Amino acid sequence: MRTVSNRTINLDQALYDYLLDVSLRESPILKALREETATDPMHNMQIAPEQGQFMALLARLVGARRCIEVGVFTGYSSLAVGLALPDDGEIIACDVSEEWTSIAKRYWQKAGLEGRIHLHLAPAEETLQMLLDQGQGGQFDFAFIDADKVGYAAYYELLLQLIRPGGLIAVDNVLWGGSVIDPDKNDPDTEAIRKFNRSLLADARVDISLVPIGDGVTLARKK
Repeated sequence: MRTVSNRTINLDQALYDYLLDVSLRESPILKALREETATDPMHNMQIAPEQGQFMALLARLVGARRCIEVGVFTGYSSLAVGLALPDDGEIIACDVSEEWTSIAKRYWQKAGLEGRIHLHLAPAEETLQMLLDQGQGGQFDFAFIDADKVGYAAYYELLLQLIRPGGLIAVDNVLWGGSVIDPDKNDPDTEAIRKFNRSLLADARVDISLVPIGDGVTLARKK
């Protein structure tokens, strides 16, 4: 008799392939973007397809209409979430790379989302503070952080002001390829992730769950 595990199981390649085979509903345009990004030397910066589907589901579950993304890369996550939004939905997308976001813009246009995803090519802290200065605090439903790790704490604090009560912040790479538990890894990014994870554990302003999907995603629901 097989013993059912009471902890998250490890996925070898065969089991991961099965996961995708029985659950992934990736649209042709998302698949095309993922395949184009796979040719880039930095393709590992793109989220996994099952994570994109998970984020789209989360956006639907919270009834998201207004979203913020910090860190766009080639646009897979913004495209996945954008396709899940209602017709009057919008995403404020923050990034500093014109090269990578030019790919994102091509796919947003193909999907008919170019008028609903508003790209800000500037440091994300500046864009988020600008939204607050415009009086948009508490007016967003969903946010995703997937940018420079040393900036996570600052992005989170600003987003917490922009998200409404009951809104959701998703934070990527919180397991950081396992480096968070490696005592020999003490670079600034790893240390920032460790500190950020500990701070969220103690943050009474939110309900949290760290989901072991992709490179680890922490969900923080604003109370």
